[in-house]
Amino acid sequence: MMQIGATLPANNLHLSPARISGGGCNYGSHLNSLTRACYTKTMMKTTTISSTKSTKQHLTNLEKLIGTQPHVILNEPEMNEQMNNEQKGLLEGLNLPRIWPENKVAEEMSPRQLNRLRRLLSKNGIEYSPRNSLASRWREYHGSNNWSGLVDPLDENLRRELIRYGEFIQAAYHCFHSDPATLADEAPSPRHVALPDRSYRVTKNLYATSSVGLPKWVDKLAPGLDWMSQRTSCIGYVAVCEDQREISRMGRRDIVISLRGTATCLEWVENMRDLLVQVPGKKDPNYGQPKVECGFLSLYKTAGAHVPSLAESVVEEIKRLRKLYEGETLSITVTGHSLGAALALLAADDLSTCAKDMPPIAVYTFGGPRVGNKGFAKRLSSQNVKVLRIVNSQDLITRVPGMFVSEELDKKLRESNIANKILNTLDNNMPWAYAHVGTELRVDTRSSPYLKPNADVACCHDLEAYLHLVDGFLASNSPFRSNAKRSLVKLLHEQNSNMKKLYTSKAPELKLNLERDVQVQFPSCLPSPSQ
Repeated sequence: MMQIGATLPANNLHLSPARISGGGCNYGSHLNSLTRACYTKTMMKTTTISSTKSTKQHLTNLEKLIGTQPHVILNEPEMNEQMNNEQKGLLEGLNLPRIWPENKVAEEMSPRQLNRLRRLLSKNGIEYSPRNSLASRWREYHGSNNWSGLVDPLDENLRRELIRYGEFIQAAYHCFHSDPATLADEAPSPRHVALPDRSYRVTKNLYATSSVGLPKWVDKLAPGLDWMSQRTSCIGYVAVCEDQREISRMGRRDIVISLRGTATCLEWVENMRDLLVQVPGKKDPNYGQPKVECGFLSLYKTAGAHVPSLAESVVEEIKRLRKLYEGETLSITVTGHSLGAALALLAADDLSTCAKDMPPIAVYTFGGPRVGNKGFAKRLSSQNVKVLRIVNSQDLITRVPGMFVSEELDKKLRESNIANKILNTLDNNMPWAYAHVGTELRVDTRSSPYLKPNADVACCHDLEAYLHLVDGFLASNSPFRSNAKRSLVKLLHEQNSNMKKLYTSKAPELKLNLERDVQVQFPSCLPSPSQ
């Protein structure tokens, strides 16, 4: 007899395509949570399968085993030492690693699984997806066809480019956190940005000024509180590719504008100013006047005491680089996370009209909120700005500001002429009628085998979690890819409490040094008066 119990090793068991049904539960080749629950409840009973009976008898016993009513399966008193090939196929069909509790799987993790986990958690074992040549199709990968046929399923070259641009944003975060202070009485000095790609060179640091006006009586009673109502902070940078081999691989010289997300209290205040305000531009006959969020526009347009506004800095630097590399094939890539995603859209809108014959502009955003109304989205599209939004289904930030109405529902309602007219009227008159822009790539925290399915809000919005999910994404109807390359070290550091114990418990056993190389001190959200 062969006993199915906690002593059975879980390694080398793979999913069988055979479908087994019985007891009112649909047991397909992919086991959902309900199916696993049905199996777990019944398999807690001691059951055995005879090793001398035919395959047909095995299947009959298995049907009894997973039925809703308890059955006793007769067995022989002794267990055979060798399982025949028929039994192995039957066990593979059970897919036991997915049925057993996580702690049991961890205990029985095969050497191959341990080696893979060691690589993913090792700083020295980081692998990268290959950088294939994009020269012949670079415009397509840059969004000329709105990434048609490249997003779902996700093209491997596009995946590699998205992760690379996401790492540019991480460099913008690190630049700020490593030195968040800015002096109010002098212009900031150039900051060092540790670029993840050495083929690029930073040409300009970018600053944004948060400005929340205090009542005049406050200034009279307590002068010198400007630091509480206005603050200029490093928010990103402009970089240009200067490596000829990389230029040849990409098919053009790429200019990157990278913008981080919210990091100061005053930036959070700007995020809360969510009324739509008009922006200069022609009024669309169908969608009306373009409008964007008040706080985003203020942060983008406000100049500091000794630095120009983010809008001025971006436009001037792109004009300078365009003139410097005149005659070459150029592209402009704007990338941002969270608040940076919103500012990226405003920058792309500005750049598309700042001069004639502008290079192609693409925007890659991670966890971006809504920025403007349908008039603004329509204007970006008409100006040939291509936008690819990477959205986590569990990320609440991607559903605000505005009314909590999904884009899918909005699209269905607009198929009706009557509903479309009503919605257009609301769009033109309501102060919270927001709409998303561009093409969407939707990932999901629950698809990751490493993150808890009930991960908290911070994890679902975290940039490193986004890059982890993009690295593992194959298609909307496919599981997390088994050959994902991205290391888990940074994810484990930043989201340890949201990682499954199956993996965090194994890290000490692998004798890995997971200490940070550099301790990043995160700033207080309010500066001292001297700042």
